[in-house]
Amino acid sequence: VGQCLVNHCVNDILVQGALPLFFLDYLATGKLAPEVAAGIVEGVATACRENGCALIGGETAEMPGFYAPGEYDIAGFIVGIVEHDQVMTGASIRPGDVLIGLRSTGLHTNGYSLARAIVFDELGLTAAAEVPELGCSIGEELLRVHRSYLPVVRPLLGSGLVKGLAHITGGGITENLPRILPPGTSARIDKHAWEPNPVFRFLWKAGGVPEVDMYRTFNMGIGFIIVCAQDDAERVVDALRAAGEAETPVIGRIVEGEPGVAYEPSRTGR
Repeated sequence: VGQCLVNHCVNDILVQGALPLFFLDYLATGKLAPEVAAGIVEGVATACRENGCALIGGETAEMPGFYAPGEYDIAGFIVGIVEHDQVMTGASIRPGDVLIGLRSTGLHTNGYSLARAIVFDELGLTAAAEVPELGCSIGEELLRVHRSYLPVVRPLLGSGLVKGLAHITGGGITENLPRILPPGTSARIDKHAWEPNPVFRFLWKAGGVPEVDMYRTFNMGIGFIIVCAQDDAERVVDALRAAGEAETPVIGRIVEGEPGVAYEPSRTGR
C-alpha cells in the first residue's frame, strides 16, 4: 500500500510534466502497531527510491476510538518540478489527435469498494481463495502494485511530441480524460483496441455490473493515456517501446464536440 500511494502521487503530477522531488506520508490509526507501520514506510521508501524521489518525513497519529482495531489510514503529499513553459495543460489538443493507452497492473488504487462488495460480500471469498481465471489468490490480485508510469513517459517529456497526459484513476477513462480536453474537443474510445485485465472480466461477470459502471469505476486495463498528433504517433510509440513498454495500443481519437468520452459499441464477451 505504501508503494501504491507513492506511485499514484507520482502519476498525478506526471500528467502536468512534473518530475517528483520529495514525498511526505501521514499514517493514522487507533493504536500503533510498529510492524505494520514499518511495513508501510518500507513500501513508501521503496517506491520513492524507484521514482528518484526523496522521502523527507511524515506524520504518525494515534487516535483511539476514532479508528476500529486493526484499521489505519494513510495519505501522501508530493512535490514535483516542471519548467513553466513545459507544463502539460492539454490546450493544444485538436480533433484528429490520437490516444495511446498504457496498460495497468490491475485495479491500481481505485474501485475497491465495489470490488470488495463483489468478492467478499456477494461471493463470500477470503483473501486466500484461489481464483482459476486469475491464476492466483484474490488477495494477491487485489494487492498488485499501482504502477508508476514515470520510467516510460519521462523520455517523452520536453520532446514536443506529447499534447496531453491523463492518469486513469477513480472515475475511469470516462471521468479522467475529459479533464485535459479543451473546449470543442471530445474523445472517442475504441474498446476493441485492448483486452481488459482478467480481474476486470472476473468482477464484471461475478458482480453482474452494467458495462457503463465498469468503465466509470475501474481503469479496465488502461492506467495512463498519452495524447499526440496522429503524425507523431509512431515516434511516440517507438519512444515508449525503447523505454520498455511492451503494449502501446492506440485506443481512440479526438473529435469535435464538448469535452467528454464516447465509447464505440463493445463486444463484452460475457
